[in-house]
Amino acid sequence: MATDTSSPMDRFCGSTFWNATETWWTKDPDFTPCFEQTALVWTPCAFYWVFVIFDFYYLKASLDRNIPWNKLNVSKALVNLGLLVITALDLIMALIKKGGDSELPLYDLDIWGPIIKFATFLLLFIFIPLNRKYGVQTTGCQFIFWFLLTVLSIPRCRTEVRLDSERQKILDSQQPSDQDFSWEEYQFVSFFIFFTFTSIMLILNCFADGLPRQTKYQRGENEIPELSASFLSRITYMWFDKMALKGYRNPLEEKDLWDLRPQDSCSEVMPIFAHHWNQNVRKNYRNKARVEPKAQFSNGNVTFENPHGEKNGRKKGMASIMPPIYKSFGGVFLFGALMKLFTDVLTFAQPQVLSLIISFVEAQEAEPEWKGILYAVLLFVLAAAQTFILGQYFHRMFIVGLRIRTALINAIYRKALRISNSTKKESTVGEIVNLMAVDAQRFMELTTYLNMIWSAPLQIALALYFLWQQLGPSVLAGLAVMIILIPVNGVIASRIKTYQIRQMKYKDERVKLMNEVLSGIKVLKLYAWEPSFEKQVLDIRDKEIATLRSTAYLNAGTSFLWSCAPFLVSLVTFATYVLTSEANQLSVEKVLVSIALFDLMKLPLTILPMLSVDIAETQVSVNRINKFLNSEELDPNSVLHDSSKPHPMSIENGEFSWGDEITLRNINIEVKKNSLVALVGTVGSGKSSVVQAFLGEMEKLAGVVNTVGKLAYVPQQAWIQNATVRDNILFGQTYDRKRYNKVIDACALRADIDILSAGDLTEIGEKGINLSGGQKQRISLARAVYSDADLYLLDDPLSAVDSHVGKHIFEEVIGPKGILARKSRVLVTHGVTFLPQVDSIYVMKMGEISESGTFDQLVKNKGAFADFIIQHLQDGNEEEEELNQIKRQISSTGDVPELLGTVEKAIKLARTESLSDSISVTSADSLMGGGGSLRRRTKRQDSHDSVASAASLKKKQEVQGKLIETEKSQTGGVEFAVYKHYIKSVGIFLSVATLVLNFVFQAFQIGSNLWLTQWANDQNVANDTGLRDMYLGVYGAFGFGQGVLAYFAVVIVYLGGFQAAKTIHNELLAVIIRGSVCRFFDITPIGRLLNSFSGDMDVVDEELPATMDSFMTFIFMVLATIVVISLSTPIFLAVIVPIAFLYYFAQRFYVATSRQLMRLESVSRSPIYSHFSETVTGASTIRAYNVGDRFIEESDAKVDKNQVCKYPSVIANRWLAIRLEMVGNLIILFASLFAVLGGQTNPGLVGLSVSYALQVTQTLNWLVRMSSDIETNIVSVERIKEYGETKQEAPWELEQDKNKPKNWPQEGRVEFQNFQVRYREGLDLVLRGVSFNIKGGEKVGIVGRTGAGKSSLTLALFRIIEAAGGRISIDGVDIASMGLHMLRSRLTIIPQDPVLFSGSLRINLDPFEIKTDDEIWKALELSHLKSFVKSLAAGLNHEIAEGGENLSVGQRQLVCLARALLRKTKVLVLDEATAAVDLETDDLIQKTIRTEFKECTVLTIAHRLNTILDSDKVIVLDKGQITEFASPTELLDNPKSAFYSMAKDANLV
Repeated sequence: MATDTSSPMDRFCGSTFWNATETWWTKDPDFTPCFEQTALVWTPCAFYWVFVIFDFYYLKASLDRNIPWNKLNVSKALVNLGLLVITALDLIMALIKKGGDSELPLYDLDIWGPIIKFATFLLLFIFIPLNRKYGVQTTGCQFIFWFLLTVLSIPRCRTEVRLDSERQKILDSQQPSDQDFSWEEYQFVSFFIFFTFTSIMLILNCFADGLPRQTKYQRGENEIPELSASFLSRITYMWFDKMALKGYRNPLEEKDLWDLRPQDSCSEVMPIFAHHWNQNVRKNYRNKARVEPKAQFSNGNVTFENPHGEKNGRKKGMASIMPPIYKSFGGVFLFGALMKLFTDVLTFAQPQVLSLIISFVEAQEAEPEWKGILYAVLLFVLAAAQTFILGQYFHRMFIVGLRIRTALINAIYRKALRISNSTKKESTVGEIVNLMAVDAQRFMELTTYLNMIWSAPLQIALALYFLWQQLGPSVLAGLAVMIILIPVNGVIASRIKTYQIRQMKYKDERVKLMNEVLSGIKVLKLYAWEPSFEKQVLDIRDKEIATLRSTAYLNAGTSFLWSCAPFLVSLVTFATYVLTSEANQLSVEKVLVSIALFDLMKLPLTILPMLSVDIAETQVSVNRINKFLNSEELDPNSVLHDSSKPHPMSIENGEFSWGDEITLRNINIEVKKNSLVALVGTVGSGKSSVVQAFLGEMEKLAGVVNTVGKLAYVPQQAWIQNATVRDNILFGQTYDRKRYNKVIDACALRADIDILSAGDLTEIGEKGINLSGGQKQRISLARAVYSDADLYLLDDPLSAVDSHVGKHIFEEVIGPKGILARKSRVLVTHGVTFLPQVDSIYVMKMGEISESGTFDQLVKNKGAFADFIIQHLQDGNEEEEELNQIKRQISSTGDVPELLGTVEKAIKLARTESLSDSISVTSADSLMGGGGSLRRRTKRQDSHDSVASAASLKKKQEVQGKLIETEKSQTGGVEFAVYKHYIKSVGIFLSVATLVLNFVFQAFQIGSNLWLTQWANDQNVANDTGLRDMYLGVYGAFGFGQGVLAYFAVVIVYLGGFQAAKTIHNELLAVIIRGSVCRFFDITPIGRLLNSFSGDMDVVDEELPATMDSFMTFIFMVLATIVVISLSTPIFLAVIVPIAFLYYFAQRFYVATSRQLMRLESVSRSPIYSHFSETVTGASTIRAYNVGDRFIEESDAKVDKNQVCKYPSVIANRWLAIRLEMVGNLIILFASLFAVLGGQTNPGLVGLSVSYALQVTQTLNWLVRMSSDIETNIVSVERIKEYGETKQEAPWELEQDKNKPKNWPQEGRVEFQNFQVRYREGLDLVLRGVSFNIKGGEKVGIVGRTGAGKSSLTLALFRIIEAAGGRISIDGVDIASMGLHMLRSRLTIIPQDPVLFSGSLRINLDPFEIKTDDEIWKALELSHLKSFVKSLAAGLNHEIAEGGENLSVGQRQLVCLARALLRKTKVLVLDEATAAVDLETDDLIQKTIRTEFKECTVLTIAHRLNTILDSDKVIVLDKGQITEFASPTELLDNPKSAFYSMAKDANLV
């Protein structure tokens, strides 16, 4: 062999390294043996040596240790050993057989080849025990190495087999030859052993190693399979199959989800973030005194440093969250960026291969067939590689996003527990919760796209570079068009934004109005005012839809631009190219490659402007979070705990502020051990502030605060968690039954707990929504008592409870004989009653202590304390017996005549005012009996919530512990009926138009592309400019047609969607407004109805049309692709069927699983926020009890739980994407293979079909996303459709009503005949056979204790509840025989709670606008409002706030009177207001009614007996039956009557 060959590689091998004629320009390609033994072996080795650093990183990062030896890793070790032996043998044999005295020369290859292999295998061998020791179950680099080695060894197999057969021929040819083949024979055998071993290694590396023995975190039953999945399973997401299958079979539930990966949990993410955050904070302060190496762990909790440092640390600026985020999560992010770079490069390789395929088809005869197949496979490999890398990239980015969110949420939570009050004042709870809900979330959504900042410009640059190669400078013309389109789009987008803001405004108005309508539905029905309000809602809705329509036209504009954009760009570019010079001719290759490149540019160009907006928004979020995390914290050292001081609680010379001016000054308080100290003073004198000062919540300006021992605190506004009653009382302590029961009895909670449906395990709603004020207060007190602390701070715990309950609590808990007698306690109180029993009293005035001492000392002083008592007694909220007690106490202290006088007056006042109904003592303010009988301040609940039906309700609710029907969460697919309903709402014409337009649009698009290829194929164009211009013109026309069609296709979809939205909303509104009060509104929470009007309608308004639009576009694009590919290669249709099946299955599995995961995720997200807002509201209580750590743990657990649901749904997306893209890649493979093998001669068609196939992956991916979005969104239509089945009340108008005279009823006779009624099916009767007769013009009072059925009587008269038996007739006409509006508009009611609606005063009096101004003024004058309205600037047009907030309660009551006067019918029902009205207003109303309604029949439901003493008759109801019916005088003459005993109770007899 000649050794003087050219290249060094040839010398190295001793044979040719590369021979192009043998490898490329041939029908039968092959590599040279030298190339096979060097390049093909060293490539994988080099790969591994470069990337081995990752393997070391995984060893370091692993959280587990010690995988036991098992079959897998033992076999790996043995096979690896085998490879080492073989390689060593190769070296030895080479040294023996070659060189030296052998005639075979020894080349460098024979020495270095085995050495390089040996070194690599040795490295791999070392990793087997290492991975075992450090618990690494699988590694990607090793898998890829074995994969590459095996695949790249295949060419050598072919070579060796050929050489072997040639040798056999020589040996068989019988010619005696002196050739010695022993070295070749050895190489043959050794190579095949080597090849077998590498293949075995590849197979072994497809599996993951066993489970490690030691893990940092407990691995549960439900461990996520990903942790022990092999590399292959990880990149294909095969480990997710189980979940997909499970979700497909039946809807997933929480228990089916896997545990979180330990490295994503709070306990792993937080310490890293906290460490970097603390470093960053320290960098910002000049005092470098304290340097901590790592984030501290105090019993597993992470501590964050206070960015405000010590008071002396000079501040250099804000500590930002960005550097810690980079440092904590940057590594994974950079790795992701590297992957993104790979895929970007791969993307641009595709058009290059495309051009190779086209030139192959053009030169079909010349080129050998294997090249075509090679190109097709190459295209597939590129696409597949891109799929896998992108899958991993997105996965990594999502993980980074999730971790950042975890870190931020927890940092914000920990901070919220420590912010000072001045910080708290700056932002509302809602704003702080938004930091978590919006800003932290925004980060997560951005991370996935963040790499586009560099990737998008890179893609654009690459595309331009390749385009320049195709078309030269003409590209710039196309680019110019693209750049011009961006600002045009920007303008449209900003217009859309203004419309959106307007539409949001209308939506808010509409929802607000709906809220009022739903809250006041009962009053609307009593007045028969629904049509007026329905019209108001519909008017707003019309404006909203109009705005939406304008948005749709603009949206269509953008889509017109985008469908035109690629087209315009290519048109301009090709036109410029062809027209600039005669020599420039379009070839098929140029045209198609350019179009492919232009398409690649489209995405980055669209994303860039969107991305810049997102980044700007995120920047705002960063600033908001920074501001919050840098805000001031409470000073932990403001309260000392010095046990050497004589008293357990003391303040010396204290001065305190709430962050601005000084609130408290010269405060000196001492609380002796086991004593009870009271703080009294007028409102705003600083009593609560003193308590806060003890807790360290205020800013201490001077003085010393000292507390020794464990604190318990009862705030003025009880803070109740959304948990069971028992959990609220235990507050994290263990349950000790005896102590617990003792506390419950002492705090008078026994009766309330008995009434609750599930006892003390009843769940309390957010902010204690289903408890009365008194109950909340007592639970809060019970929590303090149960905590068994040493020091008690009680901030007015008796304000919200009834006087007798207060007395009980004082005696049993707070007072000298109570449970807390052995504790030191500070009591802030308003009541005077208990002061005599207190050890010492401090009187606060204007933020200072004006005097202190015992009760007797202070009364003698005649100072501020005496004034306080006088003022207190004049308010007159005390009971008679209590006043007598005080009187005794004061008179015993001697000469204070003016005080005694005041007490006497107060006693008189208390007598005149007594209620006819008060329930049993302890449960006076229990659940059913309304909000407590705090004399004049509380409202009586509608009596059907009362004790009478409480028993029957209780039986029903034993099971759930919930009053409200639970909302059905849909599971499984959506029924076809829902789609049908939606399409019907859209309308047939618009639905068909949509399909046709989209179809024609795609036809035009295919047409224009086919035309281009036709042009490129036409040989005559070169010589004929006229022909060229004709081609150009038609191409332009095609494009214009596309644009116009795109515009109309979008407009029509949106208009159809809005048509549907309008129909659906109006149907919903009509159904709900006609719903029956008792059978529907009483059991459906308003929130849920509002959610349908806001949330669900929002989806139907905005999401659905947009999703439908995209869905239509994509589905037609897929069809177009199939058509184009089938045109060029009809055989492709055979492959479509199996591919479609694959696709369909992936899609079904995904949609079922993903939809349920999304539901679970959104369900698990809200607890994070509600727990957070709860924490923010109760921060001072949490700090007082010192349970911050427990709350932080709870928050962490909730975040982790949310991640548990979030992570699988992220994976589900990746799982689907990889499956679908592989389906798409198969389409690419078959399209290109058939194109190459099918003998197709038209290169244009082939290129077109391949370039369409290249786009199909993305399209398919989006199609599934959109179809699952449609499924998710159509659920809203389904929910709204369900309301169509609400229980309706009787019809509003009936034909026969028209025959009734205008002024019916003329006499006003009301007659009940054996009348029975119940609220809903299945409940007990509330009226059981009531019969009485009232003559026209009689005045009748109705009395009875709560729950006797008084209100039911009026509701039945208005047919709010329908009869269950018997009948009511007015003027002899059965009221059941007329339309509801007819009936209700002819009766007048002054309801119990005055309900006003937002709008003008005029609308509130006369919503149908049928009365003249004079009539209205007259009514106002009679209702004593005239002077008030005259004084208003706007007069009758005075805007009333929602719920009438800007009028006093008395004025609202008078407005209701004015309504009655305006309507003035023969029958008036007066449901007397218990609470709202002060005595004067009450007299005014009574007077007006006596004079103005002289002629009418008046039914009064009385609470104060003196209002009905002058009526003609009195009805006494008891348990739904009439017990007495006679004139008041008659009943009062009979001492045995129930009426008499009531009057006696009220001191009227």
